[in-house]
Amino acid sequence: MELVAIFVTAILINNFVLRYFLGICPFLGVSKKIDSAISMGLAVTFVMTITAAVSWVINHWILIPLKLDYLQIVSFILVIASLVQLVEMFIRKISPPLYEALGIYLPLITTNCAIFFLALMASLRDYSFLESVIFGVGSGLGFTLAIILMAAIREQLDLADVPEALKGAGIALIVAGIMALAFLGFSGMIK
Repeated sequence: MELVAIFVTAILINNFVLRYFLGICPFLGVSKKIDSAISMGLAVTFVMTITAAVSWVINHWILIPLKLDYLQIVSFILVIASLVQLVEMFIRKISPPLYEALGIYLPLITTNCAIFFLALMASLRDYSFLESVIFGVGSGLGFTLAIILMAAIREQLDLADVPEALKGAGIALIVAGIMALAFLGFSGMIK
């Protein structure tokens, strides 16, 4: 039951984008079309899941036994950067149009604070390996859910009569705020 709570909480209650406002750059930048939002969400979910697993292994098998805890930040950054490079090479090879659609936001996953926050939070909460992986998958799916919902709303807003002063980033930030308020409603769900 605890694994389900970690999973659901990561997706709905402690959604990195809508609760902590982490990962806003790709959230706003890639959420103009649903196709690119799905691709970005899946890429971030993959990186978050693998980051959770690899950072747990490095932390518990290397850093803690050797009393090198102070190297957590550096090691987590190296893990994330390496994984993003692998994902970027894979997407460039498999789907050049998708690589072009994601543009600069794909390498920006490396500096996505949500992924770094994931590695730190899993360590601070002293999750087991399985709990860390579940937390990584849930957090990635939470990011994916948020970016897909935002893309769907923004596609509809293209057809709406939005005042000129609010077009673009203005309306996107208002929608993100309303989404954050809506997701806040889940906070009493699991204690």
